[in-house]
Amino acid sequence: MALWTTVPQMKQMKWKALRGFLKRVFQGQTPPLGLETSGDLLVSVNCLRLAEESRKNACENKGGIVKKEHVLSAAKVILKKSRG
Repeated sequence: MALWTTVPQMKQMKWKALRGFLKRVFQGQTPPLGLETSGDLLVSVNCLRLAEESRKNACENKGGIVKKEHVLSAAKVILKKSRG
């Protein structure tokens, strides 16, 4: 396992998606994706919601590691909430 994939229990992760990074990712797509002026903020908010819900699922399953299954179930929950 790579060193950067393990995080000590006591250490908080303080990473956030930077606006410039998100804009470059969307502009690099073919065909180019057009975003509104604050569209990248909506993307970062949704990523944070997904990360928070995934972490909650991992804690409910008595696991300290967020796995693919946790992310998929969190995405389903968020999608259901957004649809009504």
